[in-house]
Amino acid sequence: MKSKNIKLFAAAALALLVIIVLAQNTGPITVRFLFWHIRMSQVLFIPLLLGTGFLIGYIAATWRKSRYI
Repeated sequence: MKSKNIKLFAAAALALLVIIVLAQNTGPITVRFLFWHIRMSQVLFIPLLLGTGFLIGYIAATWRKSRYI
């Protein structure tokens, strides 16, 4: 039960940090990748990168776990 509380607190602290970062970075940015130029708000871009990073980490962990079983 104590471990569950620690994980919940860590997740809440991480969520709060993400909200603070998003609130402080609301300006528009231009993302350049190869021939594409995409103009978007940092409020959209940061969660997009965060979600992509979590997804890549989850896939890598799952792939590694299934590889060694």
